[in-house]
Amino acid sequence: MSLFLILLVLVGSLLGFLFAKTSRHGSSRNLGKRPPGPRGLPVIGHLHMLGKLPHQTLTHLSKKYGPIMSINLGTVPTIVVSSPRAAELFLKTHDHVFASRPKSQVAEILFNGYKGVVLTPHGTRWRNVRKLYAVHLLNSSKIEQFKLIRTEEIGVVMDHLKSAAEKSEVVNISKIVVELFENMVYRMIFGRGKNDGDQKLKDFVEDMSSITGAFNISDYFPLLAPLDLQGFARRTKQLRKSIDIIFEKIIHEHEHQKDHKSKDHKDFVDVLLSLLDQSIDSQDKNSEIIGRSEINAILLDLVAASLETSTKAIDWTFSEILKDPRVMKKLQKELETNIGMDRMVQESDLPKLTYLDMVIKEGLRLHPVIPLLAPHESMEDVVLDGFYIPKKSRVLINVWSMGRDPDIWGDTTEEFYPERFENDDIDMQGLDFRLIPFGSGRRKCLGMHMAMLNLRQVLAQLVHSFDWKMPDGMIPEDIDMDEKQGLAVGRANNVFARPIYRLND
Repeated sequence: MSLFLILLVLVGSLLGFLFAKTSRHGSSRNLGKRPPGPRGLPVIGHLHMLGKLPHQTLTHLSKKYGPIMSINLGTVPTIVVSSPRAAELFLKTHDHVFASRPKSQVAEILFNGYKGVVLTPHGTRWRNVRKLYAVHLLNSSKIEQFKLIRTEEIGVVMDHLKSAAEKSEVVNISKIVVELFENMVYRMIFGRGKNDGDQKLKDFVEDMSSITGAFNISDYFPLLAPLDLQGFARRTKQLRKSIDIIFEKIIHEHEHQKDHKSKDHKDFVDVLLSLLDQSIDSQDKNSEIIGRSEINAILLDLVAASLETSTKAIDWTFSEILKDPRVMKKLQKELETNIGMDRMVQESDLPKLTYLDMVIKEGLRLHPVIPLLAPHESMEDVVLDGFYIPKKSRVLINVWSMGRDPDIWGDTTEEFYPERFENDDIDMQGLDFRLIPFGSGRRKCLGMHMAMLNLRQVLAQLVHSFDWKMPDGMIPEDIDMDEKQGLAVGRANNVFARPIYRLND
């Protein structure tokens, strides 16, 4: 509340200016009415209404004001999209208008002036870096090259869980999944497993997610940005400096390696260093040159996206499986039928596991890791579905709300019921707007293929190799499903269970 009062005092003097500007803007446009929305307060608009979990608050508001709702976040006009039909209008029909990202003080600092891809505004640089990702980093052949790493790291975790089962120990599943992905990600990106310095990197990435997902006055009241009222700019600069120290050490190690890796064993740092001092767009020699600053921004993009999304998706979905013994048994039966009880799951088995795919879809429906997709921004004035949306409007796609819409999913929207996908072959490629946890259109997640591969394999191994029992005094229904806010929304509390080994080897 104190921050709210300080904000009112600081911007009160700007009130006349802002209303005058709004009035001039409105009188110069006669293209239609803005989408409906709740009444806001002067200057701050609707910021006070968002609460700790904005995706939930906006869902409740959209039930009253509709799937295309208008709010003001400070001085920023914002559109909240809460239905598949509306999402298709923004991300497909008018994708060329909404393919940009709004500028963010934190993102600009973290990514060295928008030299990454995820939060970078639309433009030549974004197109070039996105092409670099697709051609050199996240293509199918590169993902296949990392197959052995995935198999080895999952094997280590299975051995650890088998040992815990022999001792009848309760394990922290959330922590184990995080550590598994840390080792996989660090080996793929850095060429080696986790070491002591990487614990700091993990902590930095968590801080980054927290800061990026927090309300920053500077983004919504640009005239106040130089004051850095919340200290976000100072914190982010220090965070960026700390991350750069780690990355520079890793890059230095790669540059001074005596042995030369083969083409099939290059990690992402190797790939990026091979492009150092070259044009980002190989077909345009006048494009920007790839320097150390670009490499550091891309590495941060890759590490943050990998650690923050896949781990949380597995944590949520496995929690739902634990809560529902019926789903656990049915999934185990599918694994027994297709794989048998004499070995672990292999990647070649995954296409046969249709119920596993239903379980994952249901997990992502109920718990999209980024419930409000990374914000879009309109690049021009547009009239959409009869509503006028001005240039520079922020657009929030509320996939959490869409996953709980009874008009789409019936009266059991809060129930974890994978069979709802049994006769409805919804894919998640961004073409069926009922389920778009990875986004759609030009800004769709480039790492979707790798994320889904990891999600399928880890969940399959955990369920196939072990039965799971609750700690003493707990029943499955006791598992809480509270959310912890951030750019990526994870569980508020870790989940614990006791593994019981079930294979015949």
